[in-house]
Amino acid sequence: MEVTQGARFEEFGLSEATLRAIRNKHYEISTPVQAGCIPPMMEGKDVIAKAPTGTGKTMAFGIPIIEKIDPESEAVQAVILAPTRELALQITDEMRDVAVYHEGVRLVCLYGGQPIGKQINTLKRKPQIVVATPGRLSDHMKRRTVSLNTVKTVILDEADRMLDMGFIHDVTRILDKIPSRENLGMFSATISREVMDISWVYQRDPVEITVQPTKENKPDILQYRIDVPFDGKVDAIARILTAESYDRVICFCNTKGSTERLTKFLQMRGLDAQCIHGDIPQKKREEIMQRFRDGKLRVFVATDVASRGIDVDDVDAVFNFEVPEENEYYIHRIGRTGRAKKHGVAYTLLGDFPSRMRLDALVRATRSHVIPAKLDENGHVTPLEEA
Repeated sequence: MEVTQGARFEEFGLSEATLRAIRNKHYEISTPVQAGCIPPMMEGKDVIAKAPTGTGKTMAFGIPIIEKIDPESEAVQAVILAPTRELALQITDEMRDVAVYHEGVRLVCLYGGQPIGKQINTLKRKPQIVVATPGRLSDHMKRRTVSLNTVKTVILDEADRMLDMGFIHDVTRILDKIPSRENLGMFSATISREVMDISWVYQRDPVEITVQPTKENKPDILQYRIDVPFDGKVDAIARILTAESYDRVICFCNTKGSTERLTKFLQMRGLDAQCIHGDIPQKKREEIMQRFRDGKLRVFVATDVASRGIDVDDVDAVFNFEVPEENEYYIHRIGRTGRAKKHGVAYTLLGDFPSRMRLDALVRATRSHVIPAKLDENGHVTPLEEA
């Protein structure tokens, strides 16, 4: 079933507690993926949803889960699996917003990189909803610090990404340990062969929801490619940031070393920049990401691990310091801007022949419209197509 329209949240038969939380967020009309998924999930049906990134998938499964939780029970009733710790934390925050007026509903977020003892203590508070990365949830199951015997609803968010990252064995092991599961929701930007395999084995007559990228939900992103001297990329970013009044930008690199170097060079030019990558302690990563979400950090430098994990509706621009190694990384990188119907801009900086060739191949594969542009001394970008 293809869904193109949203609906008023009042039409879904939601509790006053949930509607009040939604009004807090100033939402009146749902997104199409929410309109397609909330009714069947409220009925306890299996759902497989294909929708572009940034279309409101968390609330599409989060609202039905919170509506159906029994706050009197101390048993785990819902499990949400996410591929990265950043996405797991983001889902937890968003669901806490929806659950704010539901007394007695408790959530826990389990992910690698945080001391397991601290998580064991939070599990002792008897949460009904567990948000987790597959590897860390598997660890807790082996330690018998969490029981999934009473779980009714399971969600696989960013299912394509999760399976691409090699979590298929953890995911199937977790699903096999949930004997009382009533419904399974799978949410994905693409429906890969692995996603279909999981659906075939674990879902029963799933309701299929498709939300096509349309002008309404397709991000409004101007994409530029700029040729610069081999050692001129940092200078180009600094000049653009000086010329433009961007409050919040993300710079993407391919390696941890590049993120460190770029951050130091930007800081040397007086720019407020911080980076995250896999070697930075989790507490520090969370502090940096929170600063960025709160609008207190102008330049956030990251590897692709963060491209799906951070969910900020008003990133002004994205810089590709390096051309990504995977085509889908490009789509997810630039998708951090132009969200919530706002205008966004993405700059890809090309300093050598191999990177130009790589971008040419990427543009052909993704059918992206990337405009050649030149950068003047004052940091102003001029499209060459219009010259």
